Amino acid sequence: MAEAQTAYSADRATAYSELVQEVGGVVAGETSRTARYATTVSLLKAAFGERFFWCGFYEVDPLKPRELVVGPYQGTLGCLRIPFGKGVCGATALARETVIVPDVHAFPGHIACDSRSNSEIVVPVFDPSGALAAVLDIDSTDFAAFDDIDARGLEAVCRAMMRG
Repeated sequence: MAEAQTAYSADRATAYSELVQEVGGVVAGETSRTARYATTVSLLKAAFGERFFWCGFYEVDPLKPRELVVGPYQGTLGCLRIPFGKGVCGATALARETVIVPDVHAFPGHIACDSRSNSEIVVPVFDPSGALAAVLDIDSTDFAAFDDIDARGLEAVCRAMMRG
């Protein structure tokens, strides 16, 4: 069992490393954030399939800078708007750091856009000036689906996406 888990962890780390290169290469020179976000979601879903039940971005609304608005995503219907501090996405926006939730049903103030989601990881996305631009939200139907490998990998993917 431990050997299988170690191999799975190594496979995910390799997948993220490859995704960093792929995302950076595909979005290089692209000026549209929407295109960058949509492409990144597509590549993440292609790499991780059903493990990522819902995968997408919530962008900081320039007209309401303490509110997130749904951006490009793949999955079931997402929430349209999330205030900073509410739910996992809002908590991430407020803290400006990655949040991993092994059981969303135990997270105070969790917003249930789809009751089939059981765990979640949300990663902040920063623009080149260091301002919060969005959060990357990924849900799984499995409990405890995300760990530090996912956090570091997704943070690197988001940096590559914004750098490209």
